Amino acid sequence: MYWIIFIVFMVLSAIVSKVLNSRIEKYSRLPLSSGMTGREVAEKMLRDNGIYDVKVTSVAGTLTDHYNPANKTVNLSSGVYGSNSIAAAAVAAHECGHAVQHATAYRWLNMRSKMVPMVQFGSKWSTWILLAGMVLLGFAKVLGEWLLLVGIVLFAFSTLFSLITLPVEYNASERAVAWLDETGITSGQETVKAKDALKWAARTYLIAALSSLATLLYYIMIYLGRRD
Repeated sequence: MYWIIFIVFMVLSAIVSKVLNSRIEKYSRLPLSSGMTGREVAEKMLRDNGIYDVKVTSVAGTLTDHYNPANKTVNLSSGVYGSNSIAAAAVAAHECGHAVQHATAYRWLNMRSKMVPMVQFGSKWSTWILLAGMVLLGFAKVLGEWLLLVGIVLFAFSTLFSLITLPVEYNASERAVAWLDETGITSGQETVKAKDALKWAARTYLIAALSSLATLLYYIMIYLGRRD
C-alpha cells in the first residue's frame, strides 16, 4: 500500500509541477501593460500596505522566490526581480502577500511559524524512528509499538504543518490577485493569467499535504493492525 500511495502522489506531483512550469514559462513571455518589474510590483505592494521595514532582494535560481520573516526580506529570483511579465508580477505580489500576513499577524502564519522547531526535529528523526519501530515489531513487539507511536506523533507534526501551509499559501495568492486587480497593475486577461499561475503554484502545496496525510494514515493503520 505504501508504494501505491508513493507512486500515485509522485505522478500527481509530476503532473502539477509540469503544468506549473508550463504556465510560468508561458506567462513569463507576456509583458505587463503597466510595464512594472517584479521588484517594482513588490515595493509598491509593500508601501500600499504600510510596510516600510521589508527589503526586496534578488536571489539566484528559478522559482526560489520566498518571504523571510526572520530578516524581513522579500526574495525574488532573478527571473522575477527584473522582469516586467505577468508571471513576475504574480509571484512578486504573492510573496508580498506573506509579508502582509506577517505584518497583520495572520493567525495561520503565526501558527505555522510556532511549529517550525518541532517540524524540523520531526523531519530529521521521524523516518528513522518509524523504520526502527517496524523492524522491532517482529521480535520486540512492545518496544516496536512504542517507537512506531513516537514516530507517528513526530510525522503528524509535519503533516499538520503541511495542512496549515494551505490556508497560508491560498490567502497570500488571494491577497496578491485582489491587489493587482484593484491597483490596475494587471487588468482583464492579465489578472486572469496571474490568478491561473498562482492557482497551479498552490496546488503543489495541496498535493504535498495530501501525500503527507495519506502516508500518516498508512503508518497509523500499521500501528493499529499490529496492536490487534
